[in-house]
Parts: sequence; structure tokens; C-alpha cells
Amino acid sequence: MRTINVREERRAADRFPIEREVRYKVIGKRNAEEGGAGKTINMSSNGVLFTTDKFLVPGRRVEVAISWPAQLNATVPLKLVARGRIVRAEQGRAAIEIQQYEFRTQSTSTLM
Repeated sequence: MRTINVREERRAADRFPIEREVRYKVIGKRNAEEGGAGKTINMSSNGVLFTTDKFLVPGRRVEVAISWPAQLNATVPLKLVARGRIVRAEQGRAAIEIQQYEFRTQSTSTLM
């Protein structure tokens, strides 16, 4: 008889170890914009685990901008911009559940 790992059941999509630059900002805060930068640790179609320079409170809504490895027409840099909720956090890393996303062209000087 095989036992089922609880972690296996929680994951609805495969995770891929992808390290890319990420900028994040907490959305919905009044007057103060909390944000920072880090690197992705892994990604799936449903979520992103990334490093943070601040502790992000679970349940808060965030927007992340991730430099994308593919280019538009082989010349224009892209970024993935995703919004979602922090579902897990610890010092130095956070995981979001993606609720919406889009690809945008990226300026060569900044992600956000």
C-alpha cells in the first residue's frame, strides 16, 4: 500500500527550478508602497517561490515582475507580471498563488 504525501496533494502543477530576477510590491496598502527585489527559486503555472529582502505577510496581495528568458521577435526583452496572494512566507523567501498574469515588454533599465 502506498502512502500519499500531503505535499503531493497540494501541488496542482509541476514546479520548475528557474532563477530569474524578480521585483515585487505589496498592493492595496494605503499611501505606502512596500516592495523589494529578489530571485525566483521555482515557478509553476499556479505560483512562484522567490527570495525577498523583507518579510511578506501571508494573505497580502502582491504584484511580481519577473524577467523572462524568451524575447519577443528575438529582440525585445519580456517580463512576466503576475498578481496574487502570499500563501507562504519565511525570512528571506515567499510563495505566491498566481491569480492573474500577463507578459509585457521590458525596458532595458528596469523591471517595474
